[in-house]
Amino acid sequence: MEILDILGNGMFWVAVLRISTPLIFGTLGVLLCERAGVLNLGIEGIMVAGAFAGWFAVFHGAGLWTGVAVAALTGMAFGLLHAILTVWLALSQHVAGLGVTLLATSLSYFSYRLSFPTVSTPPTIQPFAEMTWLHIPVFSGQTPLTLLALVAVPLIAYALYRTPLGLAVRMAGENPAAVEAQGLSVYGLRTGAIVAGSGLMGIAGAVLTLSSFNAFFFNMVNGRGWICVALVVFASWRPGKALIGALLFAIFEALQLRLQQSTGGSILPYQLYLMLPYVLSILALVIVARRAAYPQALMKPYRKGER
Repeated sequence: MEILDILGNGMFWVAVLRISTPLIFGTLGVLLCERAGVLNLGIEGIMVAGAFAGWFAVFHGAGLWTGVAVAALTGMAFGLLHAILTVWLALSQHVAGLGVTLLATSLSYFSYRLSFPTVSTPPTIQPFAEMTWLHIPVFSGQTPLTLLALVAVPLIAYALYRTPLGLAVRMAGENPAAVEAQGLSVYGLRTGAIVAGSGLMGIAGAVLTLSSFNAFFFNMVNGRGWICVALVVFASWRPGKALIGALLFAIFEALQLRLQQSTGGSILPYQLYLMLPYVLSILALVIVARRAAYPQALMKPYRKGER
């Protein structure tokens, strides 16, 4: 009954939508990269860099939307680096992605320490305000970034499945030789998809510092990037299912937080509750991934002229 009471509480679903917002952006970013045939394990670091860059810009006087744009541009810069390494130089996508994560994370932490060498408490900013003008109960505690994330899902789905550019991007991840035969640049398509996807990852990080919280602190991304990689597999590389996957993980996360609060005196260790969303997500992933149809050229370097 306790779980049913939690699920029946309107504030629970407000929290679910808030928790899912960075996951939606991040998952869409990974999906774009992988649809073009490139695995981007740099997402964790790109989210950290986007979170720091957006917050740092706002802290120094920029507007909130300018901060979002700075975060997106920062993500795109790291995405371009990843594209050079994996597309143009045909290096290992796994190693390059992990390298980008380490580089972006370290640069962000170093820049923070360099900018605030004597600060013990993270400086704060004024984050996005809640959308009080949108009279829908579940949106009562949300910011405009949540609305932007939800709008991005059908836009990306339309671009991928209803436009010639989307078809070309998908074919770059399925049969790059056919793309080359049509006179299109596989390198250009993959690079563009990685840069655009990484921009979304940067915005995912900015959600944490400009919307969910009002400061930047170490380890705030806390593995969300890796969750996004798994959610893409769960979603079978489809934007609509990616939204469902992000909401599902957010439900698990919000549920474990409330179970911890309601069973504060329980004999069960709190670590079991922390494990709950990840265990349930792994189970869902195992069930769905067996039927997932992945892009056939995913993680396969392409060299022009080769068959």
